[in-house]
Amino acid sequence: MNGLVIKKNSDKFSVLVGEKVQIFSARNLKDVGIFVGDKVEVDENAISKVKERKNLLIRPPLANVDKMIIVISKTPKPDFLLVDKLIIFCVVHAITPVLCVNKSDLGEDFVNFVKENYKKACKVISCSTVNDEVFEVKKEIYGITTLAGQSAVGKSSIINALLKENVAVIGDFSKKVERGKQTTRIVELYEIEKGKFLADTAGFSKLSEELLNVDEYELKAYYPEFLKFAEKCKYKSCLHLHDQDCEVINAVKSGKISKLRYENYKILQENLKLMKKF
Repeated sequence: MNGLVIKKNSDKFSVLVGEKVQIFSARNLKDVGIFVGDKVEVDENAISKVKERKNLLIRPPLANVDKMIIVISKTPKPDFLLVDKLIIFCVVHAITPVLCVNKSDLGEDFVNFVKENYKKACKVISCSTVNDEVFEVKKEIYGITTLAGQSAVGKSSIINALLKENVAVIGDFSKKVERGKQTTRIVELYEIEKGKFLADTAGFSKLSEELLNVDEYELKAYYPEFLKFAEKCKYKSCLHLHDQDCEVINAVKSGKISKLRYENYKILQENLKLMKKF
């Protein structure tokens, strides 16, 4: 039988088989490991096979992620460098990024600011958990979807608001909606709609350049708004860091490329260079 691992507790695994959750152990699978999100084959009381993965994240441990909803808000002060890192991380791992501005009730100016700066990088949506207005988030959940972002932006509140709408939630619903902030310790999947799962995870609040797994020449390709201008640079190897004959920098100066995004790009380039020295 085929199943989906929705929770791991020590050496026991909660597996969704059809519409029923069953507990299984692992059988001689130490070499490949078993992660939440794994598609598996089960027989009797054990997982007998882990199917090929689309991707595998180690921190947090989660397999086969289809989409990442990156959450930011006006307060606390948004970490846009982290946002850029997460978008690049998604593209590298074949994950679709979506940027979500939470606490939109604090004003549309910030929402519009984010959309203007990131509209060419990924889809941008907004929500407010004050009145459980999370329908735009719910529409984006596809396959296995995870939330990411810095602390205190409201990820837990979004999860709780989504779960309140659903009566057929896999797992301990009452425990989930009563959970306080900063208490996520394990990875668990919740079925928001048939075949659409939300991963509740710890992690993703910090991300080093090392985890991006790109070099300084690859990095520029992960800023899609650069591409049409980069084609006009005098030198194809241009890293867009110096004024001479760089059309990307000219586009930044004329407002055709977001200055915010470009400044983040320069910081990432500098950090990548520093990492090469060690």
